[in-house]
This record gives sequence, C-alpha cells and structure tokens, in this order.
Amino acid sequence: MTSGLSRAVLLFGLLALAGPAAGQGMPMPLAPPQAAPAPAPSAAAVSAADKVPAKQLFGAAREPAELSSRAIGFYSKGCLAGAAMLPVNGKTWQAMRLSRNRNWGHPRLVDFIERFAAKVPKVSQWPGILVGDMAQPRGGPMASGHASHQIGLDADIWLTPMPGREFSAQEREKVSATMIVRPDRLDVDPKVWTGSHIAVIRAAAQDPEVERVLVNAAIKKALCRDATGDRSWLQKVRPYWGHDYHMHVRLSCPKDSPQCRPQDPVVPGEGCTGEALDWWFSDANLHPRPPKEPVKPPPPMMLADMPPACREVVLAP
Repeated sequence: MTSGLSRAVLLFGLLALAGPAAGQGMPMPLAPPQAAPAPAPSAAAVSAADKVPAKQLFGAAREPAELSSRAIGFYSKGCLAGAAMLPVNGKTWQAMRLSRNRNWGHPRLVDFIERFAAKVPKVSQWPGILVGDMAQPRGGPMASGHASHQIGLDADIWLTPMPGREFSAQEREKVSATMIVRPDRLDVDPKVWTGSHIAVIRAAAQDPEVERVLVNAAIKKALCRDATGDRSWLQKVRPYWGHDYHMHVRLSCPKDSPQCRPQDPVVPGEGCTGEALDWWFSDANLHPRPPKEPVKPPPPMMLADMPPACREVVLAP
C-alpha cells in the first residue's frame, strides 16, 4: 500500500478500533474504573480505512458500534449503529452458521424474529424456525453471500423447521436447509412442500413491520396457487434469485433511523399473473446464454461510496 502501512498492520489497527472483542486471542489492557472517552481515530487510521475495501473494514468488526441504534443508508449500501445480537437459542428459534458472526440486527429486527418465531408453532406444524444470516455487528457489505443485509433490517429464515432438539455447534455449520424448488425450476418439489410452508411465509408477510418477503419464483407460484382465504399478504411476497432454501424477510425503515433509505413500495396486487411472474419461468431466465465477452466485476465498495455516517460507525469504539 502506498500509505506506508502494510495490510497486516492496517487490519490489526482496524480490529483494535472495532471493539474489545475484536482482537480475538490478543491481550487487552484493563480499563480504569472511570475510563475516559475513547479517543477519536487518528488521521492515519482514517486515511488507511479509505484505502481498504469496505467489506474488509466491516468484516473485521466483531462487536457493534457503541452508538444509538439506527439503520443508515440503503439495504445494499449502508451500515448499522448500535446493533443488537439475536441470542443463538430461543424457545422457538435457533441461529445457524454462527462462525459468520451475522446474527446481529437493528433492535427492531431482533424483536421481530423473536415475535415471529413465537407465532410459528401457533400457525403451523413447526416447533420453531432456523435463522440464517442477518447482519454483521456494524452492518455494511460482507465478504461473501449477500449484496444486501447491510443495515440490520434483513434476515434469512430457513424454509426448514427447527428440530425438537438443540443443534450442536458443528451441526449449525454443516446442516443444510431443505431445497424447496423442483429440479426443473418450474415449481416446488411436492415431496417437501407443505401447508406449514404457506402458513410460515404468510405469518411473516402479515407482520406490519415487514416491508417484503423474497422467495424463489417457484415458491411464489406455489403460494399463488395454494393460498386460500385472505390473500392480501401475497403482495409483499416477491420472487427473486437465490431463495430456493429460505425466505428473505425485510423490515421497513424504523422511525429512529432518519438516514435509512426505504425501498420503492411493492407493486399493488397479488403478483400472481402477468409478465411480472411469467418472466421468471422463461427460457431466457432459466437458461441464459453466456455473455460473448467476460463480464468485468465491479470495483469493490469503498468507505467513500457509503453514507458519510458509516465512517463513524466502522471506526467507533
């Protein structure tokens, strides 16, 4: 790096800034009984942070920023201050893939998951839910897996019921979610699709804080065919790539987060007819032709590309 700091030294410094638990395995000095406020990051640290992809900065933080809780920016370009951690176990939920340290969110998201999980056994045959990725301790872009999940308002809920026992740490890393989509991608697999799947997705979509629920198009198609009674909740359920095994639940911007940028409202109607759904089953989508020229990947998101408040979040104590 042209700044004179090696990447290793830079990341060590960023880990130190990230919080008391950030430098795992490193001795940390004890705080005095009345510790002074943490000093502002040095000019060198700020300058170094501007030269590192944002996903490295936010991925290095192991604890939330000690700031008032707020979602900042957009779902795919933002960060999270004052995050809350979803406990790894509850009576009606278990958090999965704990090694990723992505069971964090805005307090409203944690409240929603706990509330939703408690409702699931009442409306379905499931004992509870399995919770996949939420957000990192300070939100922001991730090294792998998601473009969104950056502001603490997104959660992946597996379309697999929680078992009647507690998973071991190893099982939480290795157990796979259930594949819901048929091999030809045109519908759900009838061997695994049940009325409980409908009930669980309906319960999520009916929550007033939920902005939308993303599922595979085949799952949306099955919901359109099989849902009975009040179907108004179908408006929130939208097809999107990569949701064969789970549903992606997204909350609306909370009132305490004026810097949160909302998504465009969902299109009116159930979304069950017409080109909006038919396109997902077209040959062009299911069997796309490879590009004639290799697609150049976009440059990584940098801190300067993000809302200005995210600089304070990632460098805060």
